[in-house]
Amino acid sequence: MKRIDGGICSVAGVRAAGARAGKYGVALIAASGAAAAVFTTNKVRAAPLDVTGEHLQATAGHLEGIIANSGCANAFTGQRGHDDARMMARLLAGFLGVEEKQIAMASTGVIGRYLDMDLIARLSEEAGSRLRSAPDASAEAARAIMTTDTRIKEIAVEHNGLHVAGIVKGAGMIEPNVATMLCFLFTDADLPAHALQDCLKDAVKESFNMLTVDGDMSTNDTVLLTATGRAKGKVEDLRAALLFVCVELARMMAKDGEGASKCFETVVTGAMNEKDARLAAKAVAKSSLVKTAVYGADPNWGRIVCALGYSGAEVDPDSITLGLEGSGLDVTLVQKGKIVEGVLDSAQRIMKGDAIIIRIDLGLGTAGARSFGCDLTHEYVNINANYTT
Repeated sequence: MKRIDGGICSVAGVRAAGARAGKYGVALIAASGAAAAVFTTNKVRAAPLDVTGEHLQATAGHLEGIIANSGCANAFTGQRGHDDARMMARLLAGFLGVEEKQIAMASTGVIGRYLDMDLIARLSEEAGSRLRSAPDASAEAARAIMTTDTRIKEIAVEHNGLHVAGIVKGAGMIEPNVATMLCFLFTDADLPAHALQDCLKDAVKESFNMLTVDGDMSTNDTVLLTATGRAKGKVEDLRAALLFVCVELARMMAKDGEGASKCFETVVTGAMNEKDARLAAKAVAKSSLVKTAVYGADPNWGRIVCALGYSGAEVDPDSITLGLEGSGLDVTLVQKGKIVEGVLDSAQRIMKGDAIIIRIDLGLGTAGARSFGCDLTHEYVNINANYTT
């Protein structure tokens, strides 16, 4: 897997641009081809997700472009919200000279507020005048959809002749399935929509669906994949590259979680089955007590085994092996249910680092899983206590 420059514009056939006005932004992406999508499972689902789903069904999985806005989620907005989402699609469709149903749309921001369509139109016109295929265009589009994000998140790779790239926004209200995130993925693979959907579903399962920042599931989670069909390649190669890209984007979101000072991964092995492995890994990543311990560099591993116990996974305390990795150190704290003495100082040095791996072997089987999370800080409370005020 070779990482390359250029973001989403490294994929042949992709053009992008973005524009901002204060806390509001619009990103435009033009790319023609077969497409697939994964959306939030929240029953309160934002209007653009409903309309995008209708469009993908109407076109049998074909898109010509994506329009996304930040600052307003267009969620819990009733019929007006759906009308506004369709208006967004018409803005980009008119600019590209394509049908409205060939446009996907996405929104992120405050729930229960209506879109300022005059502002959306002005920002769309501004971004449209700069639509281009250039590395800075990818970054510009990524910046336009940021809310509480502190950094641009983009990646591009080449694998056996195929290119896969993506941009993502997401920092808070991050909890599977998916997360509060907008993710736009592109490849030059010449593959049909059903193959893309299969690959995307698998990649999301192992990446974004194993990510948590604060345990709150968003109304707007959207992952879109478009294939421009400029390159011949194998489905297996796309699957591998797409998984790599999605995992790296998930790591970026964990690192940029609202108020986060550290990120950590929980790697579970030895589970009786995949479901148990995922339950165990996610329980540790979601635990507020684990997250605050990570923030305070406190090697209080009892909180980790506590989370395993209530995770819903099959757990035998006498079979658990638990360790920490980071800062060039690897420490075992529990070995097959036995406490390891004299290692807490080394464990604390690991916890003081900004990237930590919690390693757990349940000792009951062969299944495994990995979750992605971040610490819980005072700054997270500050951000979310004053989000709309």
